[in-house]
Amino acid sequence: MGCTRVVERVCAAAGLLKEAPSRFESAESVAQGGVLWALPALLANGLLRRAQGCFQLPAGFYSLTQILVLLAAMALARVKTLEQLRYQPAGEWGKLLGLDRIPEVRTLREKVKELAQPEAVEQWGKTLTQDWMAQEPEAAGFLYVDGHVRAYHGAQTKLPRRYVSRQRLCLRGTTDYWVNDKQGRPFFVVNSVLTPGLLATLKNDIVPRLLAEIPGQPAEAELAADPCRQRFTLVFDREGYSPDFFRAMWERRIACQTYHKFPGEDWPVSEFAEQVVELPHGEPVRMLLAERGTRLSNEVWAREIRKLTDTGHQVSILSTNFQAPTTGIASHMFARWSQENFFQYMMQHFAIDRLVDYQTGNADETAQVVNPAYRKLEQEIKTKTSKRGRKLAQFGELTMPGDAEVQQVEAFERAKGQIREEIELLEKDLATLKAERKQTPKHIRWTDLPEPHRFVPLSPTRKRFIDTIKMIAYRAETALASLLREVMARPDDARALLREIFATEANLIPDESAGTLTVALHHLTNRASDEAARFLAEQLNATETLYPGTNLRLIYKLVSD
Repeated sequence: MGCTRVVERVCAAAGLLKEAPSRFESAESVAQGGVLWALPALLANGLLRRAQGCFQLPAGFYSLTQILVLLAAMALARVKTLEQLRYQPAGEWGKLLGLDRIPEVRTLREKVKELAQPEAVEQWGKTLTQDWMAQEPEAAGFLYVDGHVRAYHGAQTKLPRRYVSRQRLCLRGTTDYWVNDKQGRPFFVVNSVLTPGLLATLKNDIVPRLLAEIPGQPAEAELAADPCRQRFTLVFDREGYSPDFFRAMWERRIACQTYHKFPGEDWPVSEFAEQVVELPHGEPVRMLLAERGTRLSNEVWAREIRKLTDTGHQVSILSTNFQAPTTGIASHMFARWSQENFFQYMMQHFAIDRLVDYQTGNADETAQVVNPAYRKLEQEIKTKTSKRGRKLAQFGELTMPGDAEVQQVEAFERAKGQIREEIELLEKDLATLKAERKQTPKHIRWTDLPEPHRFVPLSPTRKRFIDTIKMIAYRAETALASLLREVMARPDDARALLREIFATEANLIPDESAGTLTVALHHLTNRASDEAARFLAEQLNATETLYPGTNLRLIYKLVSD
């Protein structure tokens, strides 16, 4: 579809137009029209509320509001990259914005470049986090932190290798540390190029930000009056297990919760009692739980809660939260899978691993990185230890028959002696390698890296800007899914139904005299889906949302209603 608002485009090119207003016309069967059903949730999650104070675009045809709505709609419609917009009908998408057509990919890239200024993106992310936490202060009481490795296969730079658990490989890439609530909804993400690890990122980047941004934290007088009270609780996996870290956090009255890395012997089965644990979405589950107090290696006192599984295995949880009930500790620990599900869903549907651009940045020359020589020694020690284990097992399996002849005895002794000699050589090599490792620093400054191991980090700003929009889109979809779960026979299908709605055609019916814009969705695949969509339309209509930049109130319905 070509341009129909020619005069306005000429004025914009001549610098005589600040921005083109959104102006809707009646249209039938607009492709992806159902994505407008997410607009109230996008606005409620702050897509535009804080953006006007953080970003500014130069005068032109497209406004800041239109660009942000377009990027959020692309995320929900599963248009995963800006390049994929080349294969979308520009005129149809333009109708969703009240324009004749959306910008070309090159123009959109220029707009993103202008918006993605480091200070503006950082300020926007912080204000959004503060708003989300203020809306649901209870969700900020337990925060889930985990790292997600984004593999990089490009040739712009040679990023350091890191272990990707989902592929069980060491690949080049960067690590993003996400902070989510127990339902998997993201608050913010911290990008780490130099691989400091989870504990270092928590200490240097995440905890200071949480202390500054979490609302409703107890005052110092309240903390002094109650020695068991905490500001909030951090939940993470075994990578963050560190008694020294637990101590450091509790000195700031921050509780930590993770799986016990060294649980020791099993507890007697008689200690376990069946209790009802409520999962993040309210589902009650019966679990066999037991609790004890435990003193860690550095004398830090913690709660240890264990779950007895059907197979007899005992899952051990450590927590320095002394106020939550046993069932609450178990519920929040096992809800950590919501963050794993978040990573998987965002990779599949929102393409958080995709590159946004090919720009590189500057490395912090004073930053500490893992010493390549230390890493090499670690690998050699692991290899030698594995070989020694196999040789010890082979040595133990050798047995001599009771009625063996002289030749068999001699062969047995030779085999035993050869394996013993190999074990002694391996142990000697291990001792040498461990002594060398002890003399090798584990971390060195980036400037001290050998030349073959030096790298230039990728520029994170535009990626962070797009990821923030994807976070808003995910939170909006989560809010709509929670509404649909109330009326669906299979609540787990709520997101699938939303994806169908976003991909469905819709009729746009503006009524200037009544001040309304009706988005009439075409029928879905079955009657049950239509009924769920009608329920969702009632909830959306109750918000009385105005289309951004206009005085038109959005009305949602199905075409035959």
